[in-house]
Amino acid sequence: MSEMKPKERVVKLFKKEPIDVMPVFSGQGMVLIQAIQEMGIRFPQVHASAEYLAGSAIKTAEMFGFDALIIPYDMCTIPEAMGRGISLYEKSEEILYPTVPYKWDSLDDVKIPDDILERGRMPLVDEAIKIAKAYGDGKYAIGGWLLGPFTMAGQVYELDLLLKGLKKDKDRIEAFLSDMTDLVIKVAQHYEELGVDYISIREMGSGSDLISPRMWKTLIQPNLTKIFDSLKGPTVNHICGSTDLIVEMMNECGADAISVDHKNTIAETRRKIGNDVLLFGYFNPYDTLVTGDVADVEPEIKKNIDDGVDAVWPGCDLWPDVKRENVEVYVRTIREYGKKPSPAVGRLQ
Repeated sequence: MSEMKPKERVVKLFKKEPIDVMPVFSGQGMVLIQAIQEMGIRFPQVHASAEYLAGSAIKTAEMFGFDALIIPYDMCTIPEAMGRGISLYEKSEEILYPTVPYKWDSLDDVKIPDDILERGRMPLVDEAIKIAKAYGDGKYAIGGWLLGPFTMAGQVYELDLLLKGLKKDKDRIEAFLSDMTDLVIKVAQHYEELGVDYISIREMGSGSDLISPRMWKTLIQPNLTKIFDSLKGPTVNHICGSTDLIVEMMNECGADAISVDHKNTIAETRRKIGNDVLLFGYFNPYDTLVTGDVADVEPEIKKNIDDGVDAVWPGCDLWPDVKRENVEVYVRTIREYGKKPSPAVGRLQ
């Protein structure tokens, strides 16, 4: 049996077709500092150049053996294009992700430009995707991601005002979230047109440790369902934090896969959703790859696989300043221990 190419492995996984081994990939950022240093640039520079953005993703995959490239890395491209500005920390020698310096404090001020795809760094991201797709004759799967509408709203409008408004100004808040949903769909469909191989919608701020299951069902689920119904796929529904109480509703949203983090009881989730659903998760990337002992990495990754995931995904972005030896064990363990079938995806004989 010949070894599959990285992109082929990921594409077939989403189709639930037999593959040679579990792929090493994610729907969250996976750029690592070792790759950036080898390029001779600083971390802030990768966010402001299509060549650096694509190049750092490619270099990371080549150095560590990943199967996919994730673009972009930061969550501010769309809020920036909406006119909320951007802080890139260009002079910093530290690892600081871009942030949004200005949020609206009134719904009356919220405006979504019709030409949002042409504003800010949105064209830069487009160009980076094109560069990544062309590399190595399409060697790697290309993953795109967007914040979910509730989490996106929290980037441009103060979250405490948003939550308070659910009681005092419910109709306007729901209309605002509907507008955010349409915006997510617009950008996600644009990424599909550019040819990304999968899209992860990260409704990170809606775990049940922050929002009750009852509120999730009425406030979050309908908008996520609308998004996934509007996309051709493959798609991933990712939520950080506690998801044990909402995982069945997550599955009902219509994404091709569910992604959860280490606060989820993954074996129980697999029991609830059955073996036919693609389930990704669920290790803590910071504890495992940044601060953890290298001896603990292999048992952690094996536990993820034994608990029933179809792909071992970090519960959030890989923090760039990882221990190289930890990442190497993470990748090697998936390559070796992931040769056995997962619940929803078989293996080639």
